[in-house]
Amino acid sequence: MAQATTQTGLKVFSTIIDAVYETGRKATDEFRQQMPIFFDDHLPQWNYVARPQPL
Repeated sequence: MAQATTQTGLKVFSTIIDAVYETGRKATDEFRQQMPIFFDDHLPQWNYVARPQPL
């Protein structure tokens, strides 16, 4: 994948992360209040932003 290019010159950059992450953790209500998630209009299941609220 890192070798991929297009006719117009687009180059692909990829990074492999070998870390192991814990799955199944749920965000607390306090975290959800302090870190609202804003979903994009285009492909919201993949495009979103977490914006922390000032303390």
